[in-house]
Amino acid sequence: MEIGLTVDGVPRQVDVEPRTTLADALRDQCAATSVHLGCEQGACGACTVHLDGVAVRACLLLAVQADGHRVTTVAGLPAGTGLHPVQRAFADHGAFQCGFCTPGFVLLLAAELAEPDLDDAALLDLVSSNLCRCTGYQGILAAARAARAAAQLAG
Repeated sequence: MEIGLTVDGVPRQVDVEPRTTLADALRDQCAATSVHLGCEQGACGACTVHLDGVAVRACLLLAVQADGHRVTTVAGLPAGTGLHPVQRAFADHGAFQCGFCTPGFVLLLAAELAEPDLDDAALLDLVSSNLCRCTGYQGILAAARAARAAAQLAG
């Protein structure tokens, strides 16, 4: 099947089998290698992308479900020439080690930090929905708090 989607602002025509996941189509046919495959069951969050601005697990969606939609990976996230505020917070707080989970965390937080009433308990719950095997989450949580503060100042 041929589907049309916009990946990081670039319109794409992609030929996929009906059973192809969005994660596989992005990696294999759109060179979106920041979409990582971890558990392939939606539990780890490594494959998180934005679908029309909403954070989704790309391993749980079929590529055909994204037909006609806008997909943003971490490569398409930066606004202008600089880093997105969540990316900047991750860099400032050393919120990564191996980096495998980082794109998923950044995209999850970038989508959810637009919510003005995200208190510490909700932020902790949000961060705990993705898996990291390296950091112990302290740097990630510090970066999430800093990005939340920046979003509240900007908004």
